[in-house]
Amino acid sequence: MVSIWTESARMPHFPALEGNAKTEVLIIGGGITGILCAYFLQQKGVDYLLVEGRTICSGVTENTTAKITAQHCLIYDKLLQSIGMERAQMYLEANQYAVNTYFELCSGIDCDFEEKTACVYAMDDRKKLERETAALWKLGFPAKLIETTELPFPTAGAVSFGHQAQFHPLKFLSRIAENLTICEHTFVKELSAHTAVTEKGSIHFQKLIFATHFPIDNKHGMYFMKLYQHRSYVIALEHAPTLPAMYIDEAQNGLSFRSYQELLLIGGGSHRTGKTGGSWQELRSFATEHYPEAREKYAWATQDCMSLDGIPYIGRYSKRMPECFVATGFSKWGMTSAMAAAMILSDLVTGEENCYAPVFDPSRNMLKPQLFINLCESAAGLLSLSKKRCPHLGCALKWNAAEHSWDCSCHGSRFDAEGTLLNNPANGNLKTP
Repeated sequence: MVSIWTESARMPHFPALEGNAKTEVLIIGGGITGILCAYFLQQKGVDYLLVEGRTICSGVTENTTAKITAQHCLIYDKLLQSIGMERAQMYLEANQYAVNTYFELCSGIDCDFEEKTACVYAMDDRKKLERETAALWKLGFPAKLIETTELPFPTAGAVSFGHQAQFHPLKFLSRIAENLTICEHTFVKELSAHTAVTEKGSIHFQKLIFATHFPIDNKHGMYFMKLYQHRSYVIALEHAPTLPAMYIDEAQNGLSFRSYQELLLIGGGSHRTGKTGGSWQELRSFATEHYPEAREKYAWATQDCMSLDGIPYIGRYSKRMPECFVATGFSKWGMTSAMAAAMILSDLVTGEENCYAPVFDPSRNMLKPQLFINLCESAAGLLSLSKKRCPHLGCALKWNAAEHSWDCSCHGSRFDAEGTLLNNPANGNLKTP
């Protein structure tokens, strides 16, 4: 199953790296984050090279719902309580700056870009919405509390953000990437100090950006402890009513909605990778009940890296790797997080200060409740009996009947029925006995 974006865009292709290379900044990962990092470094005149193990945008990026918004569910009331006014303001401004940058870049690109209102609805708790609206006004953002008459079920209302957007991500990235320095089919097998080893040579670099969704280095930063991965699903319906705004449930396992041309995109059915969840069946049951005349035209799934506190990790990889940088843990908000990350990292790698960097610091405090959940899941995965083990850190793999894949609940690696790697952090295929 492929997304509507994959079906309706033509991506540029780039040669594989043959032999050795040398660059000032090496970017590993050719999704939206890596491509935008390369774009901003090129604007700054920095010598860089982006390498991608497959083809650009062939991973998580092609399976997004492509909402461009600084409204990341009901996060701002929580941020005010957990990190205070100053850093909550940083988070909001960084993401709204990312939204505004899309407006600027997309003005010259045919990528079905549309200004939209973004709405987070609640099924039964209006007080949550009132607290979030009040928090946003404290932060200087004019959010509104509205009713949701366009949705096919009753809600307690929604918090709305004006001047947000949606687009076709691959049409946008095909134009952004076409003149960048990229090598496809260049898989990094091993990393050492200032050297990346590929299947056909080595790349010597001064600085490194990990844009690999889940970081591939296990030795530093403890990302295997402070990240977990989540699956979610999308169906695209024709002959269903289109919506004037973008909607998402404040509950983690709720539904999201947006329109694209004549199609209605419904997302949901989510669960921790390696666990069971509603999958496409939940979405199809919803569509049958609420849109009985509609017909499913596309269905796809995606995977998101979730941080301990809902804030991405963007900055230096770890204190012991000062010349390496990372962007991960976007927690389902990849479009604005990728843009914010690219702007922050392009500053940091060139020695410039970035006023938004402190709130995203990957070395911030890890003592959050989610850490202990992650550790328990890892322990359970390591102790579970299974003939198939993940090559990442040895956890048991479980069969995903909905997607016909072997999935790891510890860190989210996935493999197809033949053992070919689908999602990292594993850095290779399953070994056949």
